[in-house]
Amino acid sequence: MTDKIRCATVPYPAESGFAELVRDNERLLLERMLPLVERRCVALDLHAVKRIDAAGLAALIRLYCAAREAGHTFTVSNPSPHVGEIFSLVGLDRILESQNTDKLPYFSTRFEETAA
Repeated sequence: MTDKIRCATVPYPAESGFAELVRDNERLLLERMLPLVERRCVALDLHAVKRIDAAGLAALIRLYCAAREAGHTFTVSNPSPHVGEIFSLVGLDRILESQNTDKLPYFSTRFEETAA
């Protein structure tokens, strides 16, 4: 079984239909995603993310590095036009954006909320 077969396409957790991957939001993403990228190949669907800042970019890079260290891949798919433009400006489009997202199987992986 190849890594691509085990890939999970995971939607970015967005309340109210859209999200911002900005300072303070990145911690929740890391808490939820780090265990997943350490276990399997992940493509994070960013279609709902309308705004991203340096903290959000750093979180995505951290997920990419954690996945690589575990022997897996981490990519993003379907970035909004604005997020895609930011990726291009900083050069992350060549590293993070999946070129073949239509070939990745979709697994409805849900984030589990922890009780506070």
